[in-house]
Amino acid sequence: MTVFENINRLVSYGLKTGLIVSDDIIFTQNMLLMNLGLDGFESAEQASSIPDVKIEDLEDILSELLDYAIEAGLCESSVVYRDLFDTKLMGCLVPRPSEVIAKFNALLKKDAKEATDYFYTFSQNTDYIRRYRVKKDLKWKTATKYGELDITINLSKPEKDPKAIAAAKSAKQGGYPMCLLCKENVGYAGRVNHAARENHRIIPLTLAGESWGFQYSPYVYYNEHCIVFSMKHSPMLICKKTFERLLDFVTLFPHYTLGSNADLPIVGGSILTHDHFQGGAYEFPMARAKVEKTFKIAGFEDVKVGIVEWPLSVIRISSFDKTRLVALADHILSVWRGYTDESAFIFAQTDGENHNTITPIARRRGESFELDLVLRNNITTAEHPLGVYHPHAELHHIKKENIGLIEVMGLAVLPSRLKNELSDLADAIMENKDISSDETLSKHAPWLEKIRGKYSEINGSNIDEILRTETGLVFARVLEDAGVYKCTESGREAFERFMAHI
Repeated sequence: MTVFENINRLVSYGLKTGLIVSDDIIFTQNMLLMNLGLDGFESAEQASSIPDVKIEDLEDILSELLDYAIEAGLCESSVVYRDLFDTKLMGCLVPRPSEVIAKFNALLKKDAKEATDYFYTFSQNTDYIRRYRVKKDLKWKTATKYGELDITINLSKPEKDPKAIAAAKSAKQGGYPMCLLCKENVGYAGRVNHAARENHRIIPLTLAGESWGFQYSPYVYYNEHCIVFSMKHSPMLICKKTFERLLDFVTLFPHYTLGSNADLPIVGGSILTHDHFQGGAYEFPMARAKVEKTFKIAGFEDVKVGIVEWPLSVIRISSFDKTRLVALADHILSVWRGYTDESAFIFAQTDGENHNTITPIARRRGESFELDLVLRNNITTAEHPLGVYHPHAELHHIKKENIGLIEVMGLAVLPSRLKNELSDLADAIMENKDISSDETLSKHAPWLEKIRGKYSEINGSNIDEILRTETGLVFARVLEDAGVYKCTESGREAFERFMAHI
């Protein structure tokens, strides 16, 4: 199709999704013409010819427009530059922030779910969430002694090509926006080392009397994966205010879960420089885990308290009174920050460095409020230089990255390399290949030998399922490594010592 036909196809997409209305057609056409370096349509008839398209046609429409832009010298042929340019095109269809905020707030007055349904669909329609990439993600569940764990291999986040990496290294390091979570990203054109955000909108919220923003993750690791962030570029900090903000959010949006990454390296998330939370309309495996033992905390006898049957060390507290939950959570955090138990290899501090913190998660159970407080410690040793309570070296062939909030709750976000590696491992098993000298696969060799010895029959019909199951079981071990108190008799004794100390 010609570039003019594709301009009109994109306009039609805007009409189909409600991003624009008929009164916006000419304006949108002109915006697209300008961004594509065109003076105008070839005829009035051509300009008025708006075809009917399907929502799923967007990937093809943008691809053809990008091909034209590259041929016209407007864009370089690279996934990074293509993403910058197609976001600029989509920005021509996106309403101003004030319109989006007004519609969201109007819906919120009627029903919280209606408001989030609108905003989530909107974030997909604008191509901020690229549906056609997200659907490529691999997802499955693995049964473990802790219940079913969710496993994903994320393919929706594009890998930078060497040309873009080189350009990013030599590019001027800008201080605006200060990071990808800052409010200044709304409408930002992006650059080779910073994603374009012309199609991005945020919803202002007030949490614990402070200004926060609500948006979705462009890579949606699970249903309605949202990000809630401070309007100030301030570092991650778990404190009393954290619990107030989390509970205020689930008061506004009782159908959502919301949690925070920890505020220390190794046990924290990927962005420690900007205070933020993650959540969504999703029941994580940890939420289904049961309380294995209950406790009474002096002064908080009215609050339900228990240890959760989970590979990480989780204290679950619940109450109908948010203020009581906040007070107890703050007390537990304060005690844990300064707690040392050498016999359990728990050290609050070494050489002036603090090690103890918490990963908190908030949810509703009907009218009741619930907080899961996951105890974290980031101490390192010569044997475990990446962290004692971090995936140990023998598991790095599957997961080496930090165990952040999402993994803590039982959803593995595994690197994209595993898609091809698992496929190649399946071939290696079926062909009885020795992978010990294979540059890419050799890291899996010990694991592969264990798999070969575990199953009496491996064939073409079950090999993929076996590898997925064993990958999920490795993730369960990853979570066990991250637990400061192990699910053993001695581990539970040490955990109960801390509960008594509280």
